[in-house]
This record gives sequence, C-alpha cells and structure tokens, in this order.
Amino acid sequence: MAMRKLLDRVEMAGALDRVGDPLRRGVRAVLPDRVRDALHGVWLGHPLHPAAVQLPVGAWMSAAVLDALPGTGKAATVLVGVGTATAVPAAVAGLTDWASLSRKQRRVGLVHAAANAIALGLYAGSLAARLTGNGRRGRWLAYAGLGTASLGAYVGGHLSFRQAAGVNQAEPFLRQIPEGWHDLCEHAELTEGKPMVARIGDVPVLVTRLGDGVTVMIERCGHHTGPLGDGELTRVGGADCVVCPWHGSTFRLADGVVVRGPAATDQPLLRTRVVDGRVQASLP
Repeated sequence: MAMRKLLDRVEMAGALDRVGDPLRRGVRAVLPDRVRDALHGVWLGHPLHPAAVQLPVGAWMSAAVLDALPGTGKAATVLVGVGTATAVPAAVAGLTDWASLSRKQRRVGLVHAAANAIALGLYAGSLAARLTGNGRRGRWLAYAGLGTASLGAYVGGHLSFRQAAGVNQAEPFLRQIPEGWHDLCEHAELTEGKPMVARIGDVPVLVTRLGDGVTVMIERCGHHTGPLGDGELTRVGGADCVVCPWHGSTFRLADGVVVRGPAATDQPLLRTRVVDGRVQASLP
C-alpha cells in the first residue's frame, strides 16, 4: 500500500518534468524515425523493450544463483558481463518508448529508468571488481544491483498494468461491440480515399472504401486512443494509410497493419459486408 501511494505521488510530481521534458526532446531529436520505429518494435508486432529485458534479467538472475554456489565464480562473471552488455540496448528501447508516453506516465517511467540505471552501474562495478580479483565485492555489488533492478521492475509493472503504458488501447473497444452484424452507413456515401467515422453503440469506427471493398477499423489509435478520424491520409509503400494526429502512428487502411510508430501493434479491424447497399460490420 505504501508503494502504491508513493507511485501515485510520483505521477503528480511536476518537478520531474524539469528533467523529463528536456530528455524527451533530446531522445526525439537524436533518433531518426526509422531507428525509433525499430526500437518501438514495429517490426516485431509488439513493444521491443519487454522482450529485450529478458536477456539482462535472465543473465543477472542466473549469476545470483551461481554466486550462492561454490566454484562457480568464472561462470557468474560471464553472466554478469552478458547482462551488463545486453542491458544497454534494452535501455535504449525503453527510453524510446518512454519518450512517446503521456506526462504522468513519463514521470513514473523516469523513476523506473533511474532505478535501472543505478542497477546497471552496480553491475558494471561488480564486473570490474570480479575482473580485478575482488570476487567478494563483486558478489555484493551484484546482489545490490539485483535488488535495485527488482525495484525498477516493480515500478515498470505499475507503468504497464496500472497506467497501461505500451498496451494496445484499441483492443478494449472490441469488447464493447455486441455479437452480430451492425449497420454503419450507405455504401454510396463512401468516397474512395476519404474515410468516415461511424459508431457501433459508443464505439467509433473508421470506415474506408478501397476500390470495390470496404474496411472498418477501430477509430481510436491503439497507442493513446488518438482520433484517427482526424488524421491525415498518406501512402507508405504504395498503400493508403492513416496517420494518428496525436503521436504520428501510421496504419494501413486495408488491413490495420502498423507501418510507423510509436504504436507497435496493429489497429484492430472488423469483418465487413455490403447488404442491400448498406455497409455492415461485425467482430473479427
């Protein structure tokens, strides 16, 4: 309970913005768009950071077990080195995701990053101590690093599961759509290349005519629920796409595939059909 209250206070700590805002601008200025897309995990289909952290965490946890056993010092040193090396690209991916979060999320993310940066420093010190023959100091530094990384993981859990950072926020809209087919609009109302916004109950959907076909996707961007109906149309790789007006995530209209971040997951599509000149949609 105390930790939850503390993190609630972190969310409201505007003083953190003095560090966070310049850092965010720096991240966005330094990394080209294609690099950011790769680090967001657009090519992977979900955020890269959670997958990348498995390497350092696995190596460090294994090193902790070996440090508790006799005669395993060399193997533990190798694992500490592997964890320290792989933590760097994992941190860069996490920093890239962090720069696209909302303000309150960035404040918590800053604490998460700080804890992990301290943990990385402790493990680097542990590796240096081991390589210079001070195995005892190396073990204690490693255990301190593991404890700090565990604290960072707790804060990361708050960020993901309490604040919904990095999740596809369009998916919950699907669960608000009843089973069955739902009438949307007249097919003749649609102009190719000009999506329109319709509603299924309280759920906004983006209806697009592409040739003789029609596609219907959830209209709220999966990254931060930005209104895709207000977004610009563009072409990427010869395909018509819609750009979220909030953070620039770009999705193919034909199939919802994300082609540019910061969103890392595809935009949910519905099944469609045309009956008596009326466009209808249902759950996939």
